[in-house]
Amino acid sequence: MTSASMRKDAARNRQRIIDVARQLVDEGTPLQLNDVARLAGVGVATVYRRFPTPEALMETVAAPGLEALITRAEQALTEEDPWAALTGFLDVTLEAQLTDPSLTIVRAAPERVLPRTEELTATLDSLAGRLLDRARTAGLVQGVVTWDDLLPLMCGIAFAAKVHSEDRPARLDSGRRYLGVMLQGMRG
Repeated sequence: MTSASMRKDAARNRQRIIDVARQLVDEGTPLQLNDVARLAGVGVATVYRRFPTPEALMETVAAPGLEALITRAEQALTEEDPWAALTGFLDVTLEAQLTDPSLTIVRAAPERVLPRTEELTATLDSLAGRLLDRARTAGLVQGVVTWDDLLPLMCGIAFAAKVHSEDRPARLDSGRRYLGVMLQGMRG
């Protein structure tokens, strides 16, 4: 077997592992690396070599969602209306939290295990903070509100929406209602 085909095989195995992990996270099943290996049809050593901890695998699953939120925040910073930019970004963030459980798990974790995740979350927090600062500078947000305040509030809104609504459309409706209450409270 050539090294090129081994690389393709390794990439295929890595993707199978991530796909299985994504499915388990979406089902609400805790990630157990031995179970992931079995379901992905790869050896346990293969999983542990790529993802030494369940947290590393979870962060890998969450990375595309974090990247998408960064892209959305960058777009929002180009919008003229700072309030619409902030609220639009928060709405997209809430929807992402309600549809991708890995995001809330990773954002709520006390620390990051992968440098890439640390980079992504720091970038996302910086961009979100800039969106909030723009709205505050425009006199649209109370001066006491910080991104460090909003981050746990957004997680709380997503949690409340999940607890009070079982199906996805109802969760989104509830979450948006709760978000509206929060936005009303922080409006300057």
